[in-house]
Amino acid sequence: MAKTKQEQVIRELFELAGITINGTRPYDIRVHDTRLYHRVLKDTALGLGEAYVEGWWDCPALDQFFDRILRADLESKVKGNWQLKLRLLKTRFFNLQSGRRAYQVARQHYDLGNELYKAMLDKRMNYTCAYWKNAKNLDEAQEAKLELVCQKIGLEKGMSVLELGCGFGSFAKYAAEKYDAHVTGYNVSEQQVLLGRELCKGLPVELVLDDYHKATGSFDRVISIGVMEHVGYKNYRTYMEVVDRCLKKDGIAFIHTIGGNISTTTANEWTAKYIFPNGMLPSVAQLGKAMEGLFVVEDWHNFGPDYDPTLMAWHRNFEEAWPALKDKYDERFYRMWRYYLLSSAGGFRARGTQLWQIVMTRPGTDQPNCRIS
Repeated sequence: MAKTKQEQVIRELFELAGITINGTRPYDIRVHDTRLYHRVLKDTALGLGEAYVEGWWDCPALDQFFDRILRADLESKVKGNWQLKLRLLKTRFFNLQSGRRAYQVARQHYDLGNELYKAMLDKRMNYTCAYWKNAKNLDEAQEAKLELVCQKIGLEKGMSVLELGCGFGSFAKYAAEKYDAHVTGYNVSEQQVLLGRELCKGLPVELVLDDYHKATGSFDRVISIGVMEHVGYKNYRTYMEVVDRCLKKDGIAFIHTIGGNISTTTANEWTAKYIFPNGMLPSVAQLGKAMEGLFVVEDWHNFGPDYDPTLMAWHRNFEEAWPALKDKYDERFYRMWRYYLLSSAGGFRARGTQLWQIVMTRPGTDQPNCRIS
């Protein structure tokens, strides 16, 4: 059968990344529906992801496929359509992370069911990048991450900590148990807060079901681990002002976030639609501008490559747990979730995205004597 013009274009693009359509290598794709070619040219990343979820194509090693695609920067070689341009324009005029929109990601992603996350994550329920430097497995790597955070902020016995976006209370529980810290966490996910309260029962931990904007009080340390990705570029300054408002005079602030290599006002179309609605990755320039005049950067540590093994570990756990989960989630969800985990792993492997830990103090205070990088 003669190849269409669309198929020929996609074949040539993929060949730039060393990928063969219907090839035999783990990173080659198998096309089941030839409508894929038109869809990818029309909707780029969104079309590619939707077509995978619908079963139009498969790949034995999606992580390797995306590593190659991203290193070759193929998306920049596909001309976007007017709909893509309209979505980009929309992000520049509307605050997609404000008010009621802040709760959309909780409903669509974080409240999918705690059984899913219990099966996929480590024993402490960390849903952010682990620190693998001296770790042999996911549990060790996640505990090492929590300890790294405590050391970077110079946490001491009895200190008060405000955590903006506290997840399942993983850090709060660790800090309370190991350092006798008093932790107040804010989170918009009802399911996470309910489980977090159960896990932290009996400890000096308060988990509040509310947006980070509403945080009040005065704390020795103010931190966030994996919330900046949901803040949005129009709100970075507001976030920094909340931290400034709640941090004691000589306190230390800390941010753990995925970061992008360039400044943008949008995110991967497929990820934003199906996984993290209204999410976007901050850049160095955007965060630097937001903290200007408020904070001094004491340390900016990048261990983005550690997210690759973290995501691969989550994927292995998900696959192993699927037989017990499939009665609650359908085949479409299975394909969507594995696409999310493995495409993300490929993105970090290709160095298209980073993982930053940032330590900040106020101008005029002494430099803290605590661990950096």
